[in-house]
Amino acid sequence: MHKPSFDPGLTQQFGAPYRRVINRDGSLNVQRRGRTWRDFHPYLHLIGMGWPAFLLTLFLGYVAANTAFALSYFALGPNQLQGADATNTMGRFLNTFFFSSHTLTTVGYGNIWPKTVPANFIAAFEGLVGVLGFAVATGLLFGRISRPSARLGFSDHALIAPYQDGTSLQFRVVNRRSNSLVEAHAQVLLMTVEQQDGEPVRRYHQLTLERSGVLFLALTWTVVHPIDEHSPLHGKTAAELADLQAEIIILIKAYDDTFSQTVISRYSYRHGEFLWGARFAPAFHVDPAGDLVLELRKLGAIASN
Repeated sequence: MHKPSFDPGLTQQFGAPYRRVINRDGSLNVQRRGRTWRDFHPYLHLIGMGWPAFLLTLFLGYVAANTAFALSYFALGPNQLQGADATNTMGRFLNTFFFSSHTLTTVGYGNIWPKTVPANFIAAFEGLVGVLGFAVATGLLFGRISRPSARLGFSDHALIAPYQDGTSLQFRVVNRRSNSLVEAHAQVLLMTVEQQDGEPVRRYHQLTLERSGVLFLALTWTVVHPIDEHSPLHGKTAAELADLQAEIIILIKAYDDTFSQTVISRYSYRHGEFLWGARFAPAFHVDPAGDLVLELRKLGAIASN
């Protein structure tokens, strides 16, 4: 019976033109189409979007809610809100809008207040919407701030570097934040495009690491894959890796002491991002007081020959 090839969940199907499996920002190069409204989750969407878009969404929601309630007060006609009278229609609408914002935020300056039963009903309902709405907004804001995330830095290039009596594949990782990451573990795959029955297919090879984990990610960690006779990179040249559309896929897990949760980071190097025969320069030094000083800007610095 044919044993299926190893697939990490990124499929063996190949489609031209080739694009990298993992983007430089760590996101998977996958587009989801054909989703319905049932697949949309507002919380996941709001938690996952960027900060500018999130703050703009909150602002637009605030303006939309106040506009809707202002139109409700305005539709009741004049003399429904004490102090909201104006000399023109736009002025009266603005007064109802500002009264709505006072009610929604429970500020209540007292310069405008509802006079009739219908206006009081709308104001009471708006107060409830305001309390619930700001509770949801606060929860979303807290969820975004408190969500653990890794801010790992990777060297710009992976190196095919001298190692002991042979060569190795190397890249560097560093924690760019001041929090403490412990028990960091790395998994590294080599993805290639090979021919099978005349059709291109993806192949994945697990790379054995010199050290698959470190207890403390306090300084830089140079992840090393020795290229020996058992390595899928053994004997490969730069031209051969280019023909194979080679890509190194990296998954790193670590425990974040601050949030007491596991964080994950993804990255990849394509064949054109390999440097051959180079070595990393030291990225940290010891100062006169005996402290280790890490230079983040030297993460991917190459040693001069």
